[in-house]
Amino acid sequence: MPLMLTLAVFLCAAEPTPVAKPVTAPASEDTPAALKKVPVYPKTVTVLKDVAYLGGTRKEKADIYSPLDHDKAKPLPGIIVIHGGGFNDGDKARGRELNISENLTLKGYVCMSINYKLRRTQGQVTWPQSVHDAKAAVRYLRKEAANLGVDPEKIGVIGCSAGCNLSMMLATTGPADGFDAVKGEPYQDVSARVACAIGFYGAVDLMNYHDMKMFAKTREEAPELYKKGSPITYLDAKDPPMLLVHGTADVTVPLSQSETYLKVAKAQGAPCVLEVIPDAPHTFDLQPKQRDLRPLVTAFFDQHLKGKTAK
Repeated sequence: MPLMLTLAVFLCAAEPTPVAKPVTAPASEDTPAALKKVPVYPKTVTVLKDVAYLGGTRKEKADIYSPLDHDKAKPLPGIIVIHGGGFNDGDKARGRELNISENLTLKGYVCMSINYKLRRTQGQVTWPQSVHDAKAAVRYLRKEAANLGVDPEKIGVIGCSAGCNLSMMLATTGPADGFDAVKGEPYQDVSARVACAIGFYGAVDLMNYHDMKMFAKTREEAPELYKKGSPITYLDAKDPPMLLVHGTADVTVPLSQSETYLKVAKAQGAPCVLEVIPDAPHTFDLQPKQRDLRPLVTAFFDQHLKGKTAK
């Protein structure tokens, strides 16, 4: 073999085979927990982290935000913040939830951002436990009102995507609907009633959405489950004020979900309004590029939790 060819073969054989670096996907609502960023909590407010609001045996916790100068002897209205993630993912301290909690706390509210039961394995049924958890959060905030400096008669809720569904379930369901008196759930002697509710881009009519993994059954197999899991089912004139916010560019949860909800709410005499955000996609916080939503959301809560007249 010629010397130059021999040398070339030797060099090729000696060169180590390149090792492909693992691809790290950007964090999103469907990203595995191992790839999620460590949350950076705001320093503009006080945050009580990882409160065991469901009891010591449950891993799901809550973060409770309050103003830095909060005098607990002068109670403030409370707001439950419920994250999204398709009932399969999400966290109380994602960027969106941090944004909502901080901004509302700075406006004079005590916010409780919660984690709740999520589907983690194939075939796992997590509904209606997610609803029970949301109701337990309201009960906890009301039960601990004196310790947290919260007015127990002035508690609202805001949620995004899956959290919107749960927010509207809190607004529309009561003891007669079978979600309140549940054996083994905490604080059963405390009301889970909310004074008002806001929902961002959520599926509120599951019979006209798609099959949901949290049921472990299709709509064809169990239509009654999908109906029970839809806030639209329970709308009536006794519901508290509700605000829906939805973008026209949402391809995950179509705007028609909120439009249909509004139509049924009006027919049933339920107090509900819809704010449509042109060109907004699915998943945004209070400060999307299309429009600053802080004045809208704050004004709604101020009107219904602080008694301020809407401008």
